[in-house]
Amino acid sequence: MNESEGYVVYLFPAALEALGEAIKPYLREGPGGEHILCHEIDTAGSLIEMTIQAATNEGNSVALELMVPQQMVRMIVSARSDAAFGFSPRVAPALMTLPPMPRSAPKTDAPAQAAPPPAEAPAAKTEAPAATSQANLPPEG
Repeated sequence: MNESEGYVVYLFPAALEALGEAIKPYLREGPGGEHILCHEIDTAGSLIEMTIQAATNEGNSVALELMVPQQMVRMIVSARSDAAFGFSPRVAPALMTLPPMPRSAPKTDAPAQAAPPPAEAPAAKTEAPAATSQANLPPEG
């Protein structure tokens, strides 16, 4: 397996302790601590499925599937060497350039306005308010 491709899976210390000697052959030591280097990973179910490329004693290549509960995984790091990695649109750089701008924008004669001009308010009515009668009020008490 190419060392620059795949995933690095870090397990919680309690998970390493719980798995004991069974996990030891699959662990590698690195600057971030013990981890599992795998070729593929599936996080869809309740178990994290890791595909590990290994070689037998006879030199034959074999793919191993190692599954651990999701609660045991502390972090998964992509170790791919893809140039196009991240959350930006996957567009060729030549297609991402903006079209050229004209050297000078055309001048306008009208002043710039941030808001439309205010409309004229309707004339206020000067009628006296109608007297309220006691019959229109709800009963007290």
